[in-house]
Amino acid sequence: QAQLVESGGDLVQPGGSLRLSCAASGFTLDYFAIGWFLQARGKEREWVSCISVAGDITFYADSVKGRFTISRDNAKNAVYLQMNSLKPEDTAVYYCAAQSRDGRSWCTSNQYEYNYWGQGTQVTVSS
Repeated sequence: QAQLVESGGDLVQPGGSLRLSCAASGFTLDYFAIGWFLQARGKEREWVSCISVAGDITFYADSVKGRFTISRDNAKNAVYLQMNSLKPEDTAVYYCAAQSRDGRSWCTSNQYEYNYWGQGTQVTVSS
């Protein structure tokens, strides 16, 4: 069964760092663009970042640009989100998602274009 599993979420103080991981099982991420999304309590899910299949193209939401870094290791079938200078407003459940269609994949902020989703990992930024 194809699935994504996020890990690495935790309680961290403002200004701290976390590294989220997204691991795939049952399929290979080699052919998928991967996106990270967040959903704060009571709010809509929003796009955070995306990385291309080869890992050479990345995109970030303005709210995290310069603080978050997305990367991938296709040999380990995993994608990562390094989160630095965390703020209380970063508090949310973070999801990774894989995108591919008709043999092609592309980075998109549109959550409805993603095929597979993980169950999410909670990030709480608080003193």
